[in-house]
Amino acid sequence: MAASAQRDIAEAARRFNVDCSLKYEVQSPAHFVFQVEAVESGQTVIDESLTLTPPASVQRHTHSPSNNRLIRLDVMPGLFELNYRATVELAPPLPSGEGLPESSVSSIPFDYIHLLSPTRYCESDLLSSATLKMFSQSAPGWERVEHIRQWIHDNIEYAIGSTTTTSTACDVFLQRRGVCRDFAHLGIAFCRALNIPARFVVGYVKFPEGAPDFHAVFEAWIGTRWVLFDATEMAPIDELIRVGTGRDAKDVPFATFFGEARMLSMSPAVEQVGGSRPSAPIPSPAPKPQLARPAYAV
Repeated sequence: MAASAQRDIAEAARRFNVDCSLKYEVQSPAHFVFQVEAVESGQTVIDESLTLTPPASVQRHTHSPSNNRLIRLDVMPGLFELNYRATVELAPPLPSGEGLPESSVSSIPFDYIHLLSPTRYCESDLLSSATLKMFSQSAPGWERVEHIRQWIHDNIEYAIGSTTTTSTACDVFLQRRGVCRDFAHLGIAFCRALNIPARFVVGYVKFPEGAPDFHAVFEAWIGTRWVLFDATEMAPIDELIRVGTGRDAKDVPFATFFGEARMLSMSPAVEQVGGSRPSAPIPSPAPKPQLARPAYAV
């Protein structure tokens, strides 16, 4: 490979340090399932460590085909802290997807057919009539999904505390308020109502403003590949460090526990490290409140 080509690849690669801390007060023996480790999909985990205080025996599982990495453990009463650190290198970003055509249903891979169906948080069947009225006239393919993303950004207010763990895409559509998880659910529901496979993606990203937090976006199958969309416009979407992919938020909670426990704090921090290209500028949306914990956190 020519030296110039190698240099271009090196400049396109971006590395980030992740430092995620979760603290709990556990009142009775509890079983925890965490999904905080970066996946090996479109990115490379250079190194990582998991520290538990007090120490505990961990079981691990990688879910196929999403590559979501789950860890589970038993925790006794008292204070408990999980700290996950990693250095992750993102692959050079793909083109935005602009101009990609819409896939016919008959050409959608078997693995993604189920992503056309309504789910617990994405009631595409109930939103079908409204979706057709709003978006059926848009050019099929990337332009139609971008129209969906832009409509959500322009019409749904980002409001912390406006939704709960049971709020659905229909709820958000009616009340016109939500947080990143809700923006993603609504985008997924609109896409599926138009026979476009769509799924929920959660991960780490550095926000230009506000406190560190997990971030949720949606991904649509256009042409022959997945394309990410972020209706919040709150962070650089091509710098998202993927942690989980699923049908909706219930597939990718960063923590689930069985027993009595209370979260005391969380801090999923991200910092870009040397040898990276400058980030692309982010659009300047209207001022939004400071980020808080996503509604799908347990």
